[in-house]
Amino acid sequence: MVLSIALCVCSSWGGELGFSSQLTSALIERLANRYGPNVKTRLATWQDLMRTLRLPEEKRNSPPTGKAERDILQGVNGFFNQTPFIDDLKHWGVGDYWATTAEMLASNGGDCEDYAIAKYFALKEIGIPVARLRITYVKAMRLTQPHMVLAYYASPDADPLILDNLDSEIRPASQRPDLIPVYSFNDDDVWLARNNARAGSPSQIRLWRGLLDRLEQERRM
Repeated sequence: MVLSIALCVCSSWGGELGFSSQLTSALIERLANRYGPNVKTRLATWQDLMRTLRLPEEKRNSPPTGKAERDILQGVNGFFNQTPFIDDLKHWGVGDYWATTAEMLASNGGDCEDYAIAKYFALKEIGIPVARLRITYVKAMRLTQPHMVLAYYASPDADPLILDNLDSEIRPASQRPDLIPVYSFNDDDVWLARNNARAGSPSQIRLWRGLLDRLEQERRM
């Protein structure tokens, strides 16, 4: 993983890319042919979870709080954390690869970026506003290496909850001194952790742009 923001040409963003509801039968068959018959079960389990947790349309502007909120976050965090960790070089043959959720689940492996990205798209699909979510690059002090987590903000000024594949317990960022934030992003913005200043468009991030392009290809299958 590289802690950098590589520039690329901007293009439009499809708001429902990466959703389980966008899986086509052709894509499922293609992934099953590549990774084996168990792919269909893993993808169906993902779809079932999204249907179970998805918020009704009338509640999407006022996301749940308290136990309901925690149940959704725990459900998503726990589901994706079951996927085995596999380093990108071993798994994909390249040093840094951001997999789509379908690729991650079909291949039954991923690394920290893949967990964080899959959780981000899942919470979006459930109905959590993008403004509450930030994919966050951090320095993991215990590992002495870059790492990625998903931060969930109940309100703009809240101490965010951290969804992390290294720790199954969802805890506030203030209780994770082992993680030093560097920058974060969602569909709309990029923020530098040092002063929480906006730093441009997420389409400046080369690997994110490549991920969205592959999600669009999946949608068209």
